[in-house]
Amino acid sequence: MQNVVIAKPYRFVAPDRSKLWWHLFRPILSLYLRRSHGIIGVECRGVERLRASLDAGHGIMLAPNHCRPPDPMILGHLSYAVGRPLYVIASWHLFMQNAFQTFLLPRLGVFSIYREGSDREALKTAMQLTAEADRPLVIFPEGVISRHNDKLNNLMEGTALMARGAAKQRAAANPPGKVVVHPVAIRYFFGGDVRAAVGPVLRDIERRLSWHAHEHLSVEERIAKIGGALLALKEIEHFGAAQTGRFQDRLDHLIDRLLVPLEAEWLKGRRDKEIVQRVKLLRIAMVPDMAAGTLTDSELQRRWRQLADIYLAQQLAFYPPGYLSANPTPERLLETVERFEEDLTDVARIHTPIRAVLEVGEAIEVSPERTRSPDGDPLMTAIREQLEKMLAASSVRSPRS
Repeated sequence: MQNVVIAKPYRFVAPDRSKLWWHLFRPILSLYLRRSHGIIGVECRGVERLRASLDAGHGIMLAPNHCRPPDPMILGHLSYAVGRPLYVIASWHLFMQNAFQTFLLPRLGVFSIYREGSDREALKTAMQLTAEADRPLVIFPEGVISRHNDKLNNLMEGTALMARGAAKQRAAANPPGKVVVHPVAIRYFFGGDVRAAVGPVLRDIERRLSWHAHEHLSVEERIAKIGGALLALKEIEHFGAAQTGRFQDRLDHLIDRLLVPLEAEWLKGRRDKEIVQRVKLLRIAMVPDMAAGTLTDSELQRRWRQLADIYLAQQLAFYPPGYLSANPTPERLLETVERFEEDLTDVARIHTPIRAVLEVGEAIEVSPERTRSPDGDPLMTAIREQLEKMLAASSVRSPRS
């Protein structure tokens, strides 16, 4: 399990408003992306849409999809293209990984939000910074990294809450102003031989399973066989035996096996429709006592085991049904193998060359008042529709060299 839950008392981390580190980081951004993530180029499209909103003096939120860890740094290229730094709202656990990251993130305009409880300070800061209209605020509405380019997770409505709060502040200002949201589609293209790239990873996983290397099979067949084996191992652990039936049904059944008993214990049986929200509610119920340091060692260990099961359930939900059917793209093959490795070791090795294409969508004006709809929040619907449209269009366009 990756270190995404921090059992310590939460302290809000505010962003540095200085532009010094934004200027200092510019010469090394491309080098960082190449060495840390294998990304050799970033193309920004639709930049004129963001420039128009900046020139109009609007409060601006950027709402990107979140498919890979370097997404926030990819947006750095957009910030340099428009000559304006960004504020970024990020999970508190990212500030707790190492001393360098703890030092650097606030100086690049990143501030924390506590996912395991209420964080009024983060919400207040997000609204205030957006209303000030000094620089755009980035919020990833999926809330988690999906590791799939062309499938969106459910969008969290906290984005709309913060945008409307900022819009109310802008409307009450003298003179009054507007808040807009620009959806931002980020897509990655792998430019190498994907079968050669994932071969060593597949061999290592097969070795972990005590198998001979199945190099006589196609990459697609090896991925399917490994996926089935890894699922069966977890079914044996939690059901006592491997299950039968459709792959997606088995995934759903295992997810419920992991979460339903915990929801009965911690949430009195309350269940949300979306896995990410189910996970969030369980963490909110479990973690505060852990952070307070009042639990016995045995109870603390019991909760860590439960959190590991919760983490597994969320990871299982990020394998979209049919993702590798019908002649999958190189990116889909790479993403799936990376997720296998990350789920087994918590780290996915770097593959290169990868090019990123970033597209800024049309501005969506934010009303200070919520218009209720049986189909969900209209603002979130508009964001999702633009993101899906841009991601679908980018899949048939190759990035420029």
